[in-house]
Parts: sequence; structure tokens; C-alpha cells
Amino acid sequence: MIPEAQVAVIGGSGVYDLEGLKDVVQVAIDTPWGAPSAEFTLGTVGETRVAFLPRHGRHHQFMPTEVPYRANIYALAMMRVERLLSVSAVGSLTEKYAPGDFVMVDQFIDRTNQRAQTFFEGGIVAHMPLADPVDLSMADVVALQAADLPDLNVHVGGTYVTMEGPQFSTRAESELYRSWGAKIIGMTNGTEAKLAREAGLGFCTIAMVTDFDCWHPHHDDVDVEQIIATAQSNSRKVRQLVWNSIEPIAALGVSPWRAALKGAIMTSPKRWSDDARNKTAAILRNAGLLS
Repeated sequence: MIPEAQVAVIGGSGVYDLEGLKDVVQVAIDTPWGAPSAEFTLGTVGETRVAFLPRHGRHHQFMPTEVPYRANIYALAMMRVERLLSVSAVGSLTEKYAPGDFVMVDQFIDRTNQRAQTFFEGGIVAHMPLADPVDLSMADVVALQAADLPDLNVHVGGTYVTMEGPQFSTRAESELYRSWGAKIIGMTNGTEAKLAREAGLGFCTIAMVTDFDCWHPHHDDVDVEQIIATAQSNSRKVRQLVWNSIEPIAALGVSPWRAALKGAIMTSPKRWSDDARNKTAAILRNAGLLS
């Protein structure tokens, strides 16, 4: 029996657990897409059942392209999660967003080219709308909670460039993204946003700025030591922000994209291959397309 949760949290660099949960259990879930990044930690915040997963594994053993994104998100669909709050370390592409600041992302530009980003292949074709990839009602909830926390500088709005990695940007790439009007850059969240939408989940990112990428003339080029130091400094703050946001996010209710898949599938159900049907059954069922 797979346990259910209302809200899920995926933690990024520096955020490998969620302390303070009640009634905690560790749950290993097998999916048609393989094993997720780690066992899920399930627990309770108030009356809300929460599932937590460290994106890169308990020991940060998965590089961004190796993260089993489809297994991670599909497992949330199996648990009937309504809303996903994703935490991510990012570089800044603007003077306004400084290391230590948080950003409530509202758009993505995807520059990845090596990872699978859909559940629908091999016999079912779906084209899911993604004009607005972030659940802005969730972002508003988080920003409201942030306003009550001291020493927390949160920016509402900003485009996140998802690069493949694991290398950081060249200076030319960094300047290109700045010319596009992007505000931050990372290696994971655009992929999660796409899969969350296909799975019918509300999705929201808390981006933690760790550095100025490599464009800034008065700051050293980004390196891992700098990122780790800033991420560790931010971890206490982001844990408190996530904790305070969980119950208000749950109170938003059913994801507005729960049934969006009904209008996105091009293939007639009579033509669905058995393999594709079996590998997407939880998503199809949550959308009301399977009994």
C-alpha cells in the first residue's frame, strides 16, 4: 500500500532533510521509471501529510543530469500529492539578486539537451500547456510567509535558466542569458516543472542565490566551495520558510492542473500501447483517464 501525502518538498544542495516532522516514516517506492533519488521521508506538519525527497540523494551522489526526475515525480503521483515545493541553489544573473537572497521563480528557459522530460512516449503522445509553469498561488503563499521571517530577502518573480551542467557557465553564456532578461541560473528546476505539470501537480520553486554566476566583474568566478558555504548559511532560513508554507499550501486544495491531461493527449485510448499505459497509469488515473 503506497502512502498518500498532500504536499511534497524536494530539497536541493544543502537541504537534505526536513526536521521537525511528526509521525515520520521512511518509504521506498518503486516506479515504472526506476527508483527515486532516495527513500521518501513522510511525516506530518499540523494536519498536513508531507513527503520530502533530497533531489541529489542523501549524500549528493547524483549530478543534475543523473537525477532520476521521472521516478521522483512519478512517485509523487503514486502518492497522490497535489502540490510540489522545490528548493534549489542558483546563481544570480543580476546585481539585484545577491548571494543569500531567495527568489520566487515565475518562468523557466530550458537549455538542457541530455535528459528525458516527458512521461509520454512509446505509444502515447501528449502536449501539455506550459505557458505558466509555476503555480503562482503557491508562490504568493511562500512570499507571504517569508514576509514574517527576519533577515530574509525574498524577490517575487524572475526567470530561471536551466542549464545542463555539471560545468558552470562560460562568461559568454552568462552574458547571453543576461541579455535575454533571465535573472537566475540553475541545473534542475525546469525539468521538474515540466514533469510536475504532466503529472498534474501544482509546482513552485524557492531559489536560493549562492553566487553571481561568472558575469560579475567584481566577484570571483563561481566555485563549489562558495556554493556550499552560502547554501549551508541559507539552509536554516529555507527550512523555516518551507515549514511555515506547508499548511497554507495544503489549504489551497486540489491542484488546478489535476485534470489538465484530459485535453493534452493526442493518441486515441484505443491506440495506447500497453507499455505506455502501464508506465503512466498513476498519472492517467489521477487525471480521471483510467478507472
